[in-house]
Amino acid sequence: MHSQTRPKGWNENKTNDSWAIFKIVGEFVNGFEKMSQIGPCVSIFGSARTKPEDPYYKLTVDVSQKIAENGYGVITGGGPGIMEAGNKGAHLAGGTSVGLNIELPFEQHDNPYIDSDKSLDFDYFFVRKVMFVKYSQGFVVMPGGFGTLDELFEAITLIQTHKIQKFPIILVGTEFWSGLLDWVKTTLLDKFGNISAKDIALIHLVDTPEEVIDVLNNFYEKYQLSPNF
Repeated sequence: MHSQTRPKGWNENKTNDSWAIFKIVGEFVNGFEKMSQIGPCVSIFGSARTKPEDPYYKLTVDVSQKIAENGYGVITGGGPGIMEAGNKGAHLAGGTSVGLNIELPFEQHDNPYIDSDKSLDFDYFFVRKVMFVKYSQGFVVMPGGFGTLDELFEAITLIQTHKIQKFPIILVGTEFWSGLLDWVKTTLLDKFGNISAKDIALIHLVDTPEEVIDVLNNFYEKYQLSPNF
């Protein structure tokens, strides 16, 4: 009978996995302590690759500025592109500007418009995502890539499964989002019945800062502002 063998380093990896728990818990504790001291916020998502000369960068600045002027703080992923534009708008309005930064091999670095006491760094995507969802009163989703889509669909899934309280999800940019939204409605809903109509009732497609504010304010005329877990 052959003795069972394991790849070299197997036991060491198990030990490292166990100790990683403490680092994960530390990120949660630090995030909860800092974020719980910040008032109601709206998270803005979008591509890190969007340049300052891009119309969506300017639109994001305007949207974020309006959000801050209406009493909400702004949370972004803390990096360049749309994230920078979101923090810039909040900064220009004198509002709360939060950055949840994560170390990546490319694209990511802190932008200069985050409040100095509200910049948090994360090693784990899943810890960072909890902070976005728990402390956001709404998601404003600008054009982006896989990361943006990930945040969008995770929020919808958590609301759909009643793991979090519902909040408005606002897609900004008809030219960018209408194709995806049409596919969700015609394929997922109508053709295959994989979702129900109420699953997408909180998704709003808009094009202007004023429409973003209308969606947020109309929603919170009916519901109380509070953390989401």
